[in-house]
Amino acid sequence: MSDEPQPQPGPGRPPREPQAADAPQGTAEGGRRRTGWRRLVPTWRIVLGTCLVGGLLLVGAFFLGYHLVKIPPANALATKQANVYLYADGSVIARDGEVNRENVTLDRVSKDARHAVLAAEDRDFYTQSAVDPKAMVRAAWNTATGKGKQSGSTITQQYVKNYYLRQEQTVTRKVKEFFIAIKLDREQTKDQILEGYLNTSYFGRNAYGIQAAAQAYYGMDAKDLDAGRAAYLAALVNAPSQYDVVAHPENRRAAESRWNYVLDGMVEKGWLSESERAGMEFPMPKESTTSTGMSGQRGYIVRIVKDHLVQNRIVAEEELDRGGYRITTTLQKDKQDAFVDAVNDKLMDRLDKKNRKVDTYVRAGGASVDPRTGKVVAMYNGIDYVKQYTPNATRRDYQVGSIFKPIVFTSAVENKSNTQDGRLITPNTVYDGTNKRPVQGWSGHYAPENEDHVSYGDVTVREATDKSVNSVYAQMAVDVGSEKVMQTAVDLGIPAKTPSLTPSPSIALGVATASVLDMAEAYATLANHGRHGTYTMIEKVTKDGRETVELPKRQTRQAVSRQAADTTTSVLRGVVQNGTGTAALDAGRPAAGKTGTAEEDKAAWFAGYTPDLATVVAVMGQDPETGAQKKLYGAMGLPRVNGGGVPAEIWAQFTREALEGEPVQEFDLDLQVGADQIQPLPSDATPADPGAGEEDEDHSPTPGGPESGTETPGTDPGQTEGQTDGQTQGQTDGGTGTPDGGTTEGGTTDGGTGTGGTTGDPTGGTGDGGADGTGGIDQGGLTGTLTGGRRQ
Repeated sequence: MSDEPQPQPGPGRPPREPQAADAPQGTAEGGRRRTGWRRLVPTWRIVLGTCLVGGLLLVGAFFLGYHLVKIPPANALATKQANVYLYADGSVIARDGEVNRENVTLDRVSKDARHAVLAAEDRDFYTQSAVDPKAMVRAAWNTATGKGKQSGSTITQQYVKNYYLRQEQTVTRKVKEFFIAIKLDREQTKDQILEGYLNTSYFGRNAYGIQAAAQAYYGMDAKDLDAGRAAYLAALVNAPSQYDVVAHPENRRAAESRWNYVLDGMVEKGWLSESERAGMEFPMPKESTTSTGMSGQRGYIVRIVKDHLVQNRIVAEEELDRGGYRITTTLQKDKQDAFVDAVNDKLMDRLDKKNRKVDTYVRAGGASVDPRTGKVVAMYNGIDYVKQYTPNATRRDYQVGSIFKPIVFTSAVENKSNTQDGRLITPNTVYDGTNKRPVQGWSGHYAPENEDHVSYGDVTVREATDKSVNSVYAQMAVDVGSEKVMQTAVDLGIPAKTPSLTPSPSIALGVATASVLDMAEAYATLANHGRHGTYTMIEKVTKDGRETVELPKRQTRQAVSRQAADTTTSVLRGVVQNGTGTAALDAGRPAAGKTGTAEEDKAAWFAGYTPDLATVVAVMGQDPETGAQKKLYGAMGLPRVNGGGVPAEIWAQFTREALEGEPVQEFDLDLQVGADQIQPLPSDATPADPGAGEEDEDHSPTPGGPESGTETPGTDPGQTEGQTDGQTQGQTDGGTGTPDGGTTEGGTTDGGTGTGGTTGDPTGGTGDGGADGTGGIDQGGLTGTLTGGRRQ
């Protein structure tokens, strides 16, 4: 622009309008030039225009969606199909799918129940709109970022999903849910929506609606629910299967946490006083009672199979509840019947519930797995699903006891572990079996008791397994490394999250609370020469008679070496032939197994296998009223219930009947290098106290026994898990001498110690070693000899 003065407009003359050529390229309004990065920034007019257009589009989309999406008719739960459960041969186990629901008006639901559900699911229901955009965005973000799938839905939206729509997680369904909820909120009152929600929500136990749930869990009407019970039912809506503490006692902590959350919400909203809240105790629901169609073993099987389908993400729980599925299981009817017969013959028929209160506590659980295929072929869960709801084959709240000890030895062989003084651990490795012997190489103090306080002196691993010597196996767990033992357990098939499965010396004594089915899977891996594949109980699933549901492919792997598994099998054969598990010989087949008893005789176990079948049996004590675990001293008129007694007898009868007509299979074992070699005694071995065990020689087992006074790592003080396998054969020092200086059943003389047969014959007969000669184990066992007058 020139520096000379420009002509100014005179009076009445309009100012000259700027021409396009007057402004240099790149200038902004007002004559200021936009240079550099500012040229890329939109002007406020562009921003404002974009926002206005975007807003108009959103408003238009909203009104379009609002007018296009109609409130549909209610979904057809009334015509919902049943699910059919089948044995492997196609015969019917049970049918379920009848909708258990009784609609009630809101005035027939207690205020506590209404408030509890609001506290659990939507505390601002009466004051907020039908949808909560913030919660929806937050839920979408958490789902997208892997923080867990969340709905972000209000009660209105949940009701729309339950009553009008399907359960699938799709954008289309969420959009419909959004608009229907808004429309419904305009057409119905909050009370009507809440009433519908309470009648359509699923609470587990096939109970739809608050009234059915109140009956299913507490045997009362919804109008009679107090705050504590109502809070538990409200907690169930979040996870109905997992939070049923009767069906899944291992989840009680999580269920109580949710229960507390609901009650705290009621206090926060002023629906419950702090004083009432402070005095509340968790209201344990009753055991379930269902229709006679689920009586006997049928209801247990249906419950376990449904859990298996849902937990393995084969079928979603909501879809399964809609019905229309035909589920073929791996269970074999003849073996299932054989299990029931064995439990009835060896246990239930011996109970006198009228005259012995302890007999009312008796429960039984069992599971049988084909080692080669991993298929569950039979289960026993309780006397009757309509009388005892908890499936005893899958519950994880009883200690497994000494049936865990073989896992310790398997880990020792697998890891080529040595004793504290550097000797390789084999079946012939000598350990100190003194009662309450402090464990060496462990940072803490741990000195476990042996059963009946018996001291065994120097014993081989084989003998220690036969007699279930706690002091030996606690030391072995430290020699191997309890972390390695735990890893071996997981590799064999025991879930890593099993309660009390923690690395410490007490892991050897079976303080973990794995289920019967878990232990059957682990023992099946040993029977299958260390090759593991997760068990399965589903053969085939079809939907509506047409669509075949894809099942997960079973993956197998060598969990432990064949030598580790087979050497363990050879040791466990001795338990059956000469140790605490001789009752299993009645199966009439080559067998390997281990007995076990939980702390304070609350459960007794037998776990064993033939080459064809791995089966675990447990007898448990539980109060039928409170659900508390109970001691079984005096049950069936016996001083004790031990793993070598009724559980082994059930195992033997079941195995004999289940394999009837099948050819007898021998074990084909590939043993650890050096497994049959004699090891010299450690130079610093402490001789057994000559008086050790004499004080117990004439004492019969006493229920409970003296307390150890020693704190067990990983369990409660006084843990005496080794009070197992209550048979007294071979468990008292001194034994019975033979004319030629030998012993029977593991007694001690000047000749030495042994655990099988009358000895003195240079060949040693068929026992697990004898005095003054060699002792062989028939049917694939190892051979042991004497050196220096002591069993090696």
